[in-house]
Amino acid sequence: MSATSLTLQPRPMDPSVDHAIQAIVAGASTAETCNTDLAAGPWNFDARPGYGPGSSMGDVIPTGSPRQGELPAEYREAAADELDARVRAAKRILGDRVMILGHFYQREEVVRHADYVGDSFQLANAAKAHPEAEAIVFCGVHFMAETADLLSGPQQAVILPNLAAGCSMADMADIDQVEECWEQLEEVYGDMDGVDANGLVPVIPVTYMNSSAAIKGFVGRHGGIVCTSSNARTVLEWAFERGRRVLFFPDQHLGRNTAKAMGVPLEQMPMWNPRKPLGGSTARELDDARVILWHGFCSVHRRFTVEQVEKARAGHPGVRVIVHPECPMAVVDAADESGSTDYIRKAIEAATEPTTFAIGTEVNLVQRLAADNPQHEIFCLDPVVCPCSTMYRIHPGYLAWVLEGLVDGEVRNRILVPSDVADPARLALERMLAAKPPAAPISDWEHAS
Repeated sequence: MSATSLTLQPRPMDPSVDHAIQAIVAGASTAETCNTDLAAGPWNFDARPGYGPGSSMGDVIPTGSPRQGELPAEYREAAADELDARVRAAKRILGDRVMILGHFYQREEVVRHADYVGDSFQLANAAKAHPEAEAIVFCGVHFMAETADLLSGPQQAVILPNLAAGCSMADMADIDQVEECWEQLEEVYGDMDGVDANGLVPVIPVTYMNSSAAIKGFVGRHGGIVCTSSNARTVLEWAFERGRRVLFFPDQHLGRNTAKAMGVPLEQMPMWNPRKPLGGSTARELDDARVILWHGFCSVHRRFTVEQVEKARAGHPGVRVIVHPECPMAVVDAADESGSTDYIRKAIEAATEPTTFAIGTEVNLVQRLAADNPQHEIFCLDPVVCPCSTMYRIHPGYLAWVLEGLVDGEVRNRILVPSDVADPARLALERMLAAKPPAAPISDWEHAS
């Protein structure tokens, strides 16, 4: 899996979600946004606790989460055109010494400067593939920058433009809660390293890429593995070859949707709520479990509903509905297909006839796909413009600030994973890299419809 180089093409529509939000707030659009504060610069929220306006604004942020220091006024007050010019000028000066990575969910004003665009795993691989870059500026969220640091060379500095760009889902499984869960499971299952008559240990921990380096390190120490949304099934198959059960975190929906597609009954997928003894289950339920699901979720993908799917079908006969597997099970079941962000992108690109697509994933990606593929009608299932709160914390002002710092010889906002965490975390990532999914077509949808 590799990230794709970003090639700018003329677009028939404005791909900027920020422009759409500004129009809503100014009264120039009849569309709706989930929070008008999204029109303000993210530095207005850096000093406040919380994830900021957007899809995660209602989530509880852990105490001690990283905060961003005050951005200098020259960046806060600069016009969009000035910031764009300053970023381009800094890139010209730095040349191959710096590589900018942009996640699919980043705002258009940031992604246009990326050397590579992709999902978190693709971009981490891009960092690994470019040892010549002295600095890697990761326009994404905190766990992504940590993963890039794990896979890049020790001589490379990984930079996150805004330290407040975390991830509420990743924060839903902290290391203390996971360690406590493991201890409670040990009381139920006995020796966690002991094997049964089939050579299987009681539990294999599996963590989604969307988790902290500390969680990846935990998984590495306990014989587990990391997964992405595109290889989750392959990883679960790997885990079931080694353990009777899987402990899957932090996203319950990806775990449930993947295991259900593999034939695991829902009654064998209890939820682990870290605030309850035994996660809220009985010892008997845990003994019968095949997949123990952590009580976490993505607030972006939890916004999608079956009613939205039904409305899309009613208003657009023949519509092709594709959703991300982080969506709730009922939404995935109601859709025509589900897949990772890269799957969605490739499915649209592979459609040979003009098609109407209703997409259930982050709005920045959906709007960019609509702009890049004018032969199709592409819209977000959720009519309310509500981007990822934390991805939206990355702004051209922060990008210009860290790049101009590099020009001046100063590394700002470096993300560095301690070696005691990094070594086992890399082991878990290496296991994932070795568990390759079989090649498969993008979709059978066109043949079935």
